[in-house]
Amino acid sequence: MIPNKLITLIAITCACVAASSLNAATMPAGTTLNVSTASSISSQDPAGRSFAAKIDQDVGVKGTVLLKAGTKAFGKIKSSRANPRKSEPLTLELTSISVNGRNVAVKTNSFQPGSSPRTGRQAQFGHTAGTLVITPGTKMQFQLIQPVSL
Repeated sequence: MIPNKLITLIAITCACVAASSLNAATMPAGTTLNVSTASSISSQDPAGRSFAAKIDQDVGVKGTVLLKAGTKAFGKIKSSRANPRKSEPLTLELTSISVNGRNVAVKTNSFQPGSSPRTGRQAQFGHTAGTLVITPGTKMQFQLIQPVSL
């Protein structure tokens, strides 16, 4: 009698594990994430400052939608013109996506929104001129550089 209960318990455990792994989905590296900003971003903001965005289009893999449009996304400023000694173009990256109430870390390529005007000398040394302001609703495109398990 005890062996039957043990076998039943093992079978139920295996079925639960199999069901939970079916619910887990992975977005492969190279998946495109189209987002629109939810907050303003300026080329004068310091590197490391976070910003909010939302997924602009459903993200699907093999015909299955993994992220619906409107899903919250978060990113950070990788480089900016905030430090006058090390003036770099505004560069952004996504850092996480909100999935079922939890933030899932992501690694994406860097994105440089619109380029500021450059003079020949500034371009030679990688400096930009002017302040670039990204308003809420601005569309940007990122690509995953590592797979993400949801």
